[in-house]
Amino acid sequence: MSLKHTCVTATFAEKVLGSEVRGRWIVGTLTALLTSVVCAGLVRPQSVEASVAGATRGIVEIRTVQVGDPGNAPVGVVPFQGPPEKGIYPDCSSAPPGCALVGGVGYAYQLGELEITVGQYVEFLNTVDPAGTDGHDLYTDLMSPSSWPKYGSITRSMGPGVGPGRHYSVAYPQWTNKPFGFANFLRAARFVNSLFNGDVLSRTESSATGFDFVTYRVRLSRETEQGMYDLRPGKRRAATRSHSTGFVIPSQDEWIKGAYFDPSGGGTFSYWQYPTGPFDPPSASSLNPDNGDVLNAATQPLSSYSPEGPNAPPETFPTWCPPQAGQTACDTVNPLGLPPAAYQSIYQGNLSTVGQALTTSPWGTLDQGGNAVEWTDTIAPSPFGPQDARVWRRLHGGVSNASQFQLWISAIGLQPQDIVLLANTYPWLGFRVGVIGNLDG
Repeated sequence: MSLKHTCVTATFAEKVLGSEVRGRWIVGTLTALLTSVVCAGLVRPQSVEASVAGATRGIVEIRTVQVGDPGNAPVGVVPFQGPPEKGIYPDCSSAPPGCALVGGVGYAYQLGELEITVGQYVEFLNTVDPAGTDGHDLYTDLMSPSSWPKYGSITRSMGPGVGPGRHYSVAYPQWTNKPFGFANFLRAARFVNSLFNGDVLSRTESSATGFDFVTYRVRLSRETEQGMYDLRPGKRRAATRSHSTGFVIPSQDEWIKGAYFDPSGGGTFSYWQYPTGPFDPPSASSLNPDNGDVLNAATQPLSSYSPEGPNAPPETFPTWCPPQAGQTACDTVNPLGLPPAAYQSIYQGNLSTVGQALTTSPWGTLDQGGNAVEWTDTIAPSPFGPQDARVWRRLHGGVSNASQFQLWISAIGLQPQDIVLLANTYPWLGFRVGVIGNLDG
């Protein structure tokens, strides 16, 4: 699919997205997109001569929770089956057809407490692309507030007055600690490779509220082709982990264990139905309309999602609009060419400030339910069978624009790892990182 001009018809989009996913965790947005023609100008800038001399390498801080109890038993789930059905089974022999075993991990590991933020992704962009030429499709103009006032979180500035390593910036201060929401798997994998190849400046262990944490301060590397994932041409198609120690995108089992497995035995067969609690869905976040901060954190459990689903009244969605962009622009201007009424109906929720919902998983992570749906590095069979050459990866975690089914343990969606349409038109697509092995500072 060309990055210069993308025109996607409903027929083509159905082939790209896959029947298993339609009507599920992307239901609110893409059902409407599949009935219209989407023409988005994703214009890559012309190559420019720029030196990296003087460009600094960014530093990011990654706080992880320690996930123990290695060798825990998995449970059976049927994709997207949940209440009022049972939803969680001791094994697949006692489950309906389509069951998958999830959540069992045979080793201790660490999982990011929070999703990777816009601020962290900007540090990454300026480190690995100091000339601003974007040779690896890490940025598109749809991420810009000039193209998408409500969701555009990153500005790219080109020109003779912009020094190396300064081409990318957070669009408005309110976006700094929101999840980066335009990820495909390959963008996430390059971020992880930059961490993997970087310099761990410090490693600090701590404990709080009954949870154990490890915080890493890392100077990012410019090298993203190799690292934990081999993304060189001819290798990236089905890249898996290349090392037994280092930063990773969590696997589906690692992600699910961190979100749902209760080492104290709570829930159903020691697994919660939601990352926020063993049985009942959380309340919905209410956001400051100007900055996306959570206003009702005292209401627990809590998550940034829409309990009434994508067809709910607008006032029920967790949403906000940067006042610098203007409310009219936020309500009408979009890169998809949608008329205002259709646009406002499809694109309701927005991303909230990470961690402010406060409700923790059994291991202490935040926002694994709601806010942004997240990539894992687990490869899934294509729903179109072996004739489909694309690589599909599992995702999990809910989204601010959809209802509670996305928060279920059984919500194991999948998408092609390099999908352009979704990563550039679904602004709630993020990731968090993990650590395997003994990574010393």
